[in-house]
Amino acid sequence: MTTTPDDIEATRANLSRDIDELTDKVSPARVVERRKEAVRGRWSSVKDKVMGSASHATSSAGSAVPSPGDVAGTVSDKASGALDTVGAKAQGNPLAAGVVAFGAGMLISALIPASDREAQLASRAVDAAKEHGQPLVEEAKSVGQQMGQDLKESATESVQQVKSTAQDSAQTVAEEGKSSAQAVKDDARPNG
Repeated sequence: MTTTPDDIEATRANLSRDIDELTDKVSPARVVERRKEAVRGRWSSVKDKVMGSASHATSSAGSAVPSPGDVAGTVSDKASGALDTVGAKAQGNPLAAGVVAFGAGMLISALIPASDREAQLASRAVDAAKEHGQPLVEEAKSVGQQMGQDLKESATESVQQVKSTAQDSAQTVAEEGKSSAQAVKDDARPNG
């Protein structure tokens, strides 16, 4: 089988196309764009089902979608799936629409980074937990040390038992070896 310049050029073109497709597929901007479009579609569908008005929901869905950075990743996929499920059950019910909106707000707020004030309050809560949890840590440490000591003693006893058994076995093997050697000697002597 011979390779012609046309075959080589066709292979180069195929490889170039494949690389371009891979580059497009793994491009962060394209990944975010695909996620954004998927969320927009799901959001529009949920809104249609809950409110019962497809044209109104379609015109306002774009403004209700969070920014791409907030929706990228598997969290947004799971959240959108949950919205689809809730939306299907809440079709045509304004009260359910409010509950869905509240849930979506909670989800979006969980994806937004904490403010300085929230971080400060969280830091205080961690400090308080450390302060009140210190006695528990000390007690757990003490219990762990006691268990370690008990295990050390048990292991030492086990080592001594193994050592004693090994010595006894070695002595038994030596005695049996001498006995067998003596029996072979006795059998090898001429009877008479």
